[in-house]
Amino acid sequence: MGLTGRTILHALGAGESDPQRLAELMHASVHATREQVIAALTAEVRAHHRFLLRELLMDAQERSIQHLEVQIERHPHPFEEQMNRCEKINGVSRHVLYVLMAEVGTDLHRFPDAEHLSSWAGVCPGESGKCRQATRAGRCKKGTCSVREVLVQAAHGVRRSHTSLGERYRRLKKQRGSKRAALAVGHDLLVSSDRMVKTGQDSQEKGEEYFHQRDHGKLERQLVQRLERMGSQGTQQPPPAA
Repeated sequence: MGLTGRTILHALGAGESDPQRLAELMHASVHATREQVIAALTAEVRAHHRFLLRELLMDAQERSIQHLEVQIERHPHPFEEQMNRCEKINGVSRHVLYVLMAEVGTDLHRFPDAEHLSSWAGVCPGESGKCRQATRAGRCKKGTCSVREVLVQAAHGVRRSHTSLGERYRRLKKQRGSKRAALAVGHDLLVSSDRMVKTGQDSQEKGEEYFHQRDHGKLERQLVQRLERMGSQGTQQPPPAA
């Protein structure tokens, strides 16, 4: 069954019965004329017909999804240890890992480093010119759409978490907007996964306090420099011992 047939059946199951409006759902590639489609759809559709249509369409979709899920669960079984390790990264789910394994593959050593992988996936700024400068406005390469989409979705999932990635998303959102923030955090997720797979190390969560501590030291240095420009002498004190 083609796209037009499925669309019309879904509309019939949802309660639409006007042949004129149903004919408007025809795709441009359908060879039949509009009059022929209207004539074929001119019939009495009762409530139990709609019920059966909904049940049949839903059952077929659910069976197809279940069958695919079983096949997907079966193939990555030899890499269960790597997947369990990568799942510890905040925002990385089984669905994300399945997409990465399907698109990137299981051998990440074919990429010299994480930045080459990020460039291939399209989650890092592109480069142009002889000086290899980032493209205007930090525009990213086209990359692989499915990988970039799943990484951006994962990044949006951590935006409210009390983690370093969540704090990074919130800070970047204020400066560059939500789209740039999600792309940057998606890049971090891909780099972390690459490092964990290649080195076998577990994820190291720094916590959202990491940025606050870094900002405190940066602010203190800026204040000392401001005092020195004003002619005073300032010294940066070491943080108190815990």
